[in-house]
Amino acid sequence: MSVLVLHQVGSLHAVPYDTWFADHAGDVLLLASRENLDRVGEQLPLSGAGYAYTESVDGYDTSGRLEERALDLAREYGVTHVVAPHERDLERAAVLREILGLPGQRTETVLPFRDKSLMKELAAAAGVRVAAYREMETATDIVAFADEHGFPVVLKPRDSAGSVGLHILSSREELDTYLAEDFDLYGPDLPNLIAEEYVPGPLCHIDGLVLDGRLALAWPSQYQYALATYATDTGPRIDLTLDVDDPLAHRLLAFTERLLAALPGPENFAFHAEVFHTPDDELVLCEIACRTGGAAIRDIVTLLFGADPTESWLRAELGLPVAVEQLPSGERPVPRTMTGQLVLMKRPGRVAAVPDAVPPEFPWVERFRVFVQPGQTLAAARTSSDFLCTVLVSGPDRATVEARLRQVETWFLEQLVLEDA
Repeated sequence: MSVLVLHQVGSLHAVPYDTWFADHAGDVLLLASRENLDRVGEQLPLSGAGYAYTESVDGYDTSGRLEERALDLAREYGVTHVVAPHERDLERAAVLREILGLPGQRTETVLPFRDKSLMKELAAAAGVRVAAYREMETATDIVAFADEHGFPVVLKPRDSAGSVGLHILSSREELDTYLAEDFDLYGPDLPNLIAEEYVPGPLCHIDGLVLDGRLALAWPSQYQYALATYATDTGPRIDLTLDVDDPLAHRLLAFTERLLAALPGPENFAFHAEVFHTPDDELVLCEIACRTGGAAIRDIVTLLFGADPTESWLRAELGLPVAVEQLPSGERPVPRTMTGQLVLMKRPGRVAAVPDAVPPEFPWVERFRVFVQPGQTLAAARTSSDFLCTVLVSGPDRATVEARLRQVETWFLEQLVLEDA
């Protein structure tokens, strides 16, 4: 009766699997990416200190070594469950369950959330509004799509995550440059690329949890920035939950319920859906993932509802009790407070000084994390998770939350000293 955890991305301190599964009647085994541990500056936990076995795997995402070790451990320890909270591990965990005959999410319920083309096909068939899209097989297909739908044109891998591989081409000149410099006819771009019609308007996201096949909790927020600009945007990236009495919040929840009904999801999962709110007041699907959102979204959901969505999802997969009240069918849980997050991205320079704690006059700061230290030399952000700092605050309404985030931003930048590298 052992559970095998696959951990590819992020801090292990933030996801204490051994504590979360302490009441599981069996061993907890951990396979973690060595490259990720080096990147976040953490050591692998010792076997015996909450984990029956731990191992860091070289070439975690590319070598096939992970699958080999997972199958070895499954035979040695009698693994009964495989859990994997990160986007790029969802498919490999599903395949491992299928090989081993274990319960949990299967490939057919992962792909509608990973393959953006399939996702949009199923959503559109159920009457959910999606942007025009097409799978790309040649460079000529991209040119033809641009001629039909105009610019901007959005290009992305069908299975991307975290805005990796995303291109927004605003003109014929930018398209020509992309095809000449970035498009690889014989590489991984094809046949894994889709083109999408550009949808104007702010991007909203809805984060929640499905338990036993029912929507247990969910609430929408709205990005105040463009996600794809992480490499060049050094300004505040602010994300705000919508007020309880905001009609848009309830429209987004109803949209999400229709979307979830259109996709064959597993019995238990966290989700992160992104939806455009157009200038014409339409809601248009961007995409949805069957895992917890990034940055501080996990903490936001925890503040809203008093339950950690990642912990609740993974415990539910093991059949363990969760701290989520199941409401009668048709009822939606109401958040306890409003929240918002501020993210500042890394930018080039040598860190001479950086604050490590917020002042006591900011009692409404719920979380403050700094990802750099003095003496460190920084480059521009390479991924959407290359953070300089993240801040999470609470407040009675959206306007108060935004004002508090901007107050923290001003204070942080006054304390930060970056010198030329």
